[in-house]
Amino acid sequence: CRKKAKMLSLAIKKRSRVPGVMITQTVEQLPPGKSTPDFTRKPIAVTVQEGKKTFFKAMVSGEPAPTVTWGRNKGEIDDPEKYKTRYDERAREHILEIININPDQADTYKCFATNEYGKAVCTTTLNVIAAGFKKKSQGGKKAYFNMNVVVTRKKQLPPQKEGEIDPKLWELLISAPKKDYEKICLEFGVTDFRWMLKRLNQMKKERADEQAKQLENVKQIEVKPNGKAEFGFDMQLWDPNSAVNLYKDGVMVPYADDENSKHSLRKKGTNYIFSIKDPQPEDAGFYQVDVEEANVLTTDFRVPAVEFVDKIKDAKAVESEDAVFQCVLSTPLNRITWSREDSSLEHGDKYEITVSEDKLTHTLRVKDCEIADKGAYYAIAGIASSRASLMVEDTKDDAKKFQVNRPEIKHRIFDSPPSFIVPLKRRTAPQGYECYMSCAIKGDPAPRVTWYWNNISLNTNTNYHITNVCGVCSLLILRVGPKDNGEYKVAIQNKLGTAESSMMLNVRGIHKV
Repeated sequence: CRKKAKMLSLAIKKRSRVPGVMITQTVEQLPPGKSTPDFTRKPIAVTVQEGKKTFFKAMVSGEPAPTVTWGRNKGEIDDPEKYKTRYDERAREHILEIININPDQADTYKCFATNEYGKAVCTTTLNVIAAGFKKKSQGGKKAYFNMNVVVTRKKQLPPQKEGEIDPKLWELLISAPKKDYEKICLEFGVTDFRWMLKRLNQMKKERADEQAKQLENVKQIEVKPNGKAEFGFDMQLWDPNSAVNLYKDGVMVPYADDENSKHSLRKKGTNYIFSIKDPQPEDAGFYQVDVEEANVLTTDFRVPAVEFVDKIKDAKAVESEDAVFQCVLSTPLNRITWSREDSSLEHGDKYEITVSEDKLTHTLRVKDCEIADKGAYYAIAGIASSRASLMVEDTKDDAKKFQVNRPEIKHRIFDSPPSFIVPLKRRTAPQGYECYMSCAIKGDPAPRVTWYWNNISLNTNTNYHITNVCGVCSLLILRVGPKDNGEYKVAIQNKLGTAESSMMLNVRGIHKV
């Protein structure tokens, strides 16, 4: 009994590589190849408007893979109408979704990662913005009141004891270092320093809250044709000397105004653009911008593991005709970025952007081409890009064009044996979720593709959704279960030979919180 009690009470505190994470090891010695849970990315604090929804996202490590659960300080999160948890296998993120947020959900939230060797825990904060009102202008003058108010209970300050304070005092104090407070106050005849500090702190917080509401026209992080990942927004600073800080996953990131730096900031008027030069997979994460103590922007930069199986190709069109660019990806994506040298392209009257059902084939149609439409076009998926040119012929040159005798172009076929450009990769999927696996192949003639599960052919099994588009072979299981565990194999064959690629699928059971 004493030995058992000792084992139960064993709790070895360990240091995490991520600040703010507490790890407790519950065994005296870890077996070879095993490890306690840890967070590789912890959830960051968010501020969201009442009635909206938000997410907390975390990434964990440990062997065996930890179970992740969520909690909060002042209540439960077991109401499925308010809270939903899920695991994004592709991004390897554990997600807590909070729906239709109310002010009473503002709280400190906890994320727990647990396995048989210990537990890791970290906390984050949800701030809720309640809807307010805006007063109409009177007498031709604009009078603005807060549309949004952060739900906090402000402590009432004592009334000013005597006389009125010159407004210039507060402006000087807000931008002055603390060591000069006493000197400035004496110059204005203020001797109650305790009252002054309380009033000054309240003014700073009010300005910080107001500053957070000045943010608009926020753009998500995009990779541009110049190879940089950028995000921009419009913001008007109350104090031009306010410190603007950039954070990635809660860690401050140094930046410069030199565009050749890894991280840089360009400012033009009220427009701010942060850029990441030569983005790599390790640059993925949660980025936030703070002005002094106020968080004004939180955005997510994802770098999916994707390649172009078939890149976009040069196109030619006559004026008033449509031109089409098309590419095929190795991994399904809901959308990619289409752009020209100076701007991203959006679906609308001029451009038609479509995606195939399997999310692998992406198409851009340039409608009713004009001479101004000629030039370079880019397809950007993650940090991979493909470039092609559009030539637009002037209809005025039709007479000359039809006088040209164009020889018939004969295409020569180069036979090649089948091979894998991107092979199958090992998967781990939660029970009850969909599971997607794919590979990219090549060969001429086009190879015949057969899928196997534990050496049983799946090509005629209607429980699996199998596709083969432009050399990208995919298999989708809508709801995986324990019966889906095992080896999956793709065999490809043409008249010049055969090739195979296989992977193991592990299905994790659902853990009840």
